[in-house]
Amino acid sequence: MIEFEWRKLIRGITIFIITFFIMGCSDNSVSQKQPNILVIIVDDLAYTDLGVFGGEIGTPNLDKLANKGIKLSNYYVAPTCSPTRAMLLSGVDNHLAGMGTMHNEQSDNQKGRPGYEGYLNFQVAALPNILKDNNYHTYMTGKWHLGYEENNSPSARGFDRSYALLSGGAGHFNNMLPILGSNKAPYREDGIILDSLPDDFYSTDFYTDKMIEYIDSNQKSSKPFFAYLAYTAPHWPLQAPRRSIQNQKGKYDEGYDVIYKKRMNNLVKLGLIDKNMPDSEKMPGNIPWIDLNEEEKRNSSKLMEIYAAMVSDIDSNVGRLISHLEELDELDNTFIFFMSDNGAEGHPLDQSFAEYGINSHIDSCCDNDYDNMGEQDSYLWYGPEWARVGVGPWRSFKGFTSEGGIKAPAFVYYSEFNNSNTIKEYMHVKDVMPSILDLLDIDHPKNTYKDRKIHKIQGVSMIPLFNDSSSIIREDEYIEGWELFGKTALRKGNWKMIQEPAGDYFEWQTPLEDNYKWQLFDLKNDPSELYDVSQENPDKMQEMLQAWEAYANENGVIIPENVMGF
Repeated sequence: MIEFEWRKLIRGITIFIITFFIMGCSDNSVSQKQPNILVIIVDDLAYTDLGVFGGEIGTPNLDKLANKGIKLSNYYVAPTCSPTRAMLLSGVDNHLAGMGTMHNEQSDNQKGRPGYEGYLNFQVAALPNILKDNNYHTYMTGKWHLGYEENNSPSARGFDRSYALLSGGAGHFNNMLPILGSNKAPYREDGIILDSLPDDFYSTDFYTDKMIEYIDSNQKSSKPFFAYLAYTAPHWPLQAPRRSIQNQKGKYDEGYDVIYKKRMNNLVKLGLIDKNMPDSEKMPGNIPWIDLNEEEKRNSSKLMEIYAAMVSDIDSNVGRLISHLEELDELDNTFIFFMSDNGAEGHPLDQSFAEYGINSHIDSCCDNDYDNMGEQDSYLWYGPEWARVGVGPWRSFKGFTSEGGIKAPAFVYYSEFNNSNTIKEYMHVKDVMPSILDLLDIDHPKNTYKDRKIHKIQGVSMIPLFNDSSSIIREDEYIEGWELFGKTALRKGNWKMIQEPAGDYFEWQTPLEDNYKWQLFDLKNDPSELYDVSQENPDKMQEMLQAWEAYANENGVIIPENVMGF
């Protein structure tokens, strides 16, 4: 009996040891594979375009992903694209990261100054560099806009493979149509400047195909991947395949005033705004739909059809990529962050870029007749009225530091996050990089990287909020600043101060004090920034001005002597 019990004990111990060893091996194999990271950034997508943010375009794949994940309804970016991208990939204010203003837009007093290099500078550690250092494959397709030269190209900043548009925009087909000038739009594949694009090139399809190709190329590797998919759509010029445009035909014949009301109602139903939220302020020159003649209505409707086609194509391509990750059994191990780079684009480009000769450029390159709208040799934008539809209740649009210019749609998906909801706390694009590093348990190098001094990361990790929506990641009186082309803003808690030109928004400006006016808004009671309360709150105004000076000094902000009308 004792011998039997002893043998049972030995057998039990043996089974325990074998089981422990097997489980240990299994755990080690799992722990060797860190999460994949997929960051998707789209160009000029408006706040209300996606179905989950009130839109009617039809974005089922993105909506499904967002509804399974966490929607960020209070997410902030820069007023335009490259400053946002600099902060996304550095976690540092754009005025320190090299994009204090956009490439080739430095005024004389900004040229040669730190933070105004016009590319992602080397005073920051770039996210792809850090992830590559930590055993990640790194891939990038789409819009770069953070440097034209080889030493500041995607390859130089840590991407193993890249197929990138270097400039701020281009035509979406294979003719390499530049947004300005007569030269071809500049593209790089890895380190090589390209002379041509594939015959069947359409930006959204191609960048997705390339990303899938890159991911597949290392599927047998045990290393995870970082994929940066930067769609150039729906940035102007508005272009899409005929079949995509045809799918939108007739959907916008009601006009922008009716669609605006529908989207506002949808925002209320989704719980994204209060039912008493007022309509946004109309921009100067806004023409009521009813005042347009039939030809103007027909052309305007088609502009929005083309734009909607571009957004729908983004959705179908993201759906294709997500399905591919599922087939590879990688989706559950992939952290996905989706965002737009700024507010809706509402500039009348024939005015804003008049000094750059855009009108003669369009006359020489393009055919904007109705039947040719959306083709590769057309050059179109949808204007301030449709942009107002896109921003919903927020003031102004891209290029401005009011809410419509700096508030963007965003969501995150990761199978390990248990909550599926909408987070309304303030978040900023600078928070993305520290969130990714936190998720992966990777330390930021702080003051020094590869033997050079760098700026400390300024964003904060959102991961605590993603795991527990009751978490607090910022103090109530947090301070955030913005500046671009002389338009400025300072936010402290629920108070926000902005400065913008008092005259024509779309003319070249000299941003001196007599041209630009400070305004103060109480976002808690006036989120649409309709009522300037600076006169009623002189002490608060002085407090905000002092906070602005501190922000500007800390981040090396240099107000330009003159700016274009953008």
